[in-house]
Amino acid sequence: MIQVEELFLPQDATVLEALRKLDETGQRILFIAPQGHLEAALTDGDIRKFFLRGGTPEQAASLAANYHPLSLPIAERGRAREVLQQNRIDALPILDKRGVITDIVFAYGLDVDNRKHTDIPVVMMAGGLGTRLYPYTKILPKPLIPVGEQPISELIMDRFRDFGCRQFTMIVNYKRGMIKSYFGDLEKDYTVDFADEDVFMGTGGGLCLLKGKIHSPFFFTNCDTLLDVDFGDVYEYHKKNGNLVTMICAFKHYTVPYGVVELGPDGGIAAMREKPELDFLTNTGVYVVEPRVVDEMKDGEVIGFPDVIERYRAAGEKVGVYPIAESSWMDMGQMEELEKMRRKLENQS
Repeated sequence: MIQVEELFLPQDATVLEALRKLDETGQRILFIAPQGHLEAALTDGDIRKFFLRGGTPEQAASLAANYHPLSLPIAERGRAREVLQQNRIDALPILDKRGVITDIVFAYGLDVDNRKHTDIPVVMMAGGLGTRLYPYTKILPKPLIPVGEQPISELIMDRFRDFGCRQFTMIVNYKRGMIKSYFGDLEKDYTVDFADEDVFMGTGGGLCLLKGKIHSPFFFTNCDTLLDVDFGDVYEYHKKNGNLVTMICAFKHYTVPYGVVELGPDGGIAAMREKPELDFLTNTGVYVVEPRVVDEMKDGEVIGFPDVIERYRAAGEKVGVYPIAESSWMDMGQMEELEKMRRKLENQS
């Protein structure tokens, strides 16, 4: 069980340090509380909004924090469930008479569902060969590779189903008979349809097979990516900003494990950096897409979906980014990452 003090963030912490602490604790909220006195709260959503305003990881976390957080005195702790539900928040600090945090009530501990539900279709790219996961994919198609007791594609569908999605379409090619058989025999409270890709058309080209079948915005996802994210909030953000496509991107912090040397024009050393650190957003392979994109796909075109996005972006169409923490993204596209995903899911169960 997590201790209250584990969620305290130093006043001089950077956004990067806050992200690391969120990853370590597995929670979505931290508190700036010198000597335990509540001053501010900082959630993953606050950090996302901070990045969208142009903030950077090296800046002070206090710039992203909420200095008017909700709380309850100890005497009113019985109202916690009501406050959590009314304000759609995940955690509520409980304060003593001095304003010191004595406890934190979490929504999940009270079975309070603060997720934003949405019932839009989900399209899954499930036709690739999965060569990076060979030899597993010599026997099974990538969507059916088990992570724990379920195939990865079913785990992904369960995540979307938790937010109200009930209509799934899989674009299938390699070993598609096995995929259809598995989902045909599965007991489920959602529908799974299939679009047969007879030749490989890339991660975007297969969308042309859905012309006339998609009439609303939809989630478009890889078959090897698990996100711990409020998909209802992602869709709300997409609509609010009027995007044609919204790309879910994960913040990534990477330390180069070597000293880096930059060459000058004369072959000399222009600069040297020992194990430089890089911060960037990376594409998770999950999107919200307007149906017009499907209608305008060229029949038979072989193209990756990032190239489809770039084509629209270059034409002046609005393409947005929904940033999430690195810990909210699990990718099993490679053997090493598959094992990491299995371990992480085991720890969550």
